[in-house]
Amino acid sequence: MIPSRAPRPARRGSVTLVLVVAAACLLAVAAALLGATAVAYGTGELRIPGAGTATLLRTALFAALAVHTGALAAGALVRSVPDRPPAVARDWATAASVIGAAAAAGQIVRLALVSDLGPVGTYGTREGGLLLLTANGFALAACCAASRRPALAALPLAVVVVAEALRAHPEAYSPLAGAALTTLHLAAASLWTGGLLHVLRTMRLWRASPAAARALLGRYARPAAWLYVALAVTGTCSALRRLPLDVVLTSAYGRTLLAKLALLAVVSVLALVARRRLARDADPAGAERSARREAAALGAVVLVSAVLTVVPDPHWIGTR
Repeated sequence: MIPSRAPRPARRGSVTLVLVVAAACLLAVAAALLGATAVAYGTGELRIPGAGTATLLRTALFAALAVHTGALAAGALVRSVPDRPPAVARDWATAASVIGAAAAAGQIVRLALVSDLGPVGTYGTREGGLLLLTANGFALAACCAASRRPALAALPLAVVVVAEALRAHPEAYSPLAGAALTTLHLAAASLWTGGLLHVLRTMRLWRASPAAARALLGRYARPAAWLYVALAVTGTCSALRRLPLDVVLTSAYGRTLLAKLALLAVVSVLALVARRRLARDADPAGAERSARREAAALGAVVLVSAVLTVVPDPHWIGTR
């Protein structure tokens, strides 16, 4: 008998998944490199040197922070599920923090090139010093993740959040208020996005135990609702203090913020659908599919948020 040469469905599905992921990554890189320039077209604002590189590096930094922070939060949720299966998702925390440290170091190199400063001169600037603190925080978090006490990584990750919040607010008007809002916003976003990623990875391993998978998603849904409220409040306050209403459509910051709000509206709908399916169906498969779409949309939000940190501050436009 001649064996069939037809491709196996599992192999065909794996190839399709790889192609989809590769296409999504290429699209994300292109959006990061061109995003700041695209939204600033026709605004008359000053061009930011190396804006595409900065956006790409900050996207990697935000993603790394979300993955490691989410791993810590999701680990606690997994341990709280009774009668949970023994399968555990592979730890991504160490690799994530290594990537975060590399992204922060890359921003230091970019700053040195753009400003024509040497390494010592770059470290002496406010932004350079905060980026160095961020890189060291990620490096320490990676060491903690690889040790026997991975929970200790929470402290250096908190330092990373505060350092990034301070770096994002060099303006003369109320910088501490802006940094405080960004600290809360970034922490909530990291926990929401990274926590959902790790919960979905664990649910996939627990498909043979739908009750445990459903319980895990339910445990994530409750704190996620509070994280959503924190994001909405801090994001609204930050937008009101930083964006004059008369330049919402004529500034790069305003256009990027509108894109982020549109994506968050999509995320909100997907989150509500997932929660309703979780409450209605005993099988968590439907809720898991909606949650996966929610995670993909949150990935787009991370990228747009990185663009938002690169485009010019619009406050000066409304005060001319």
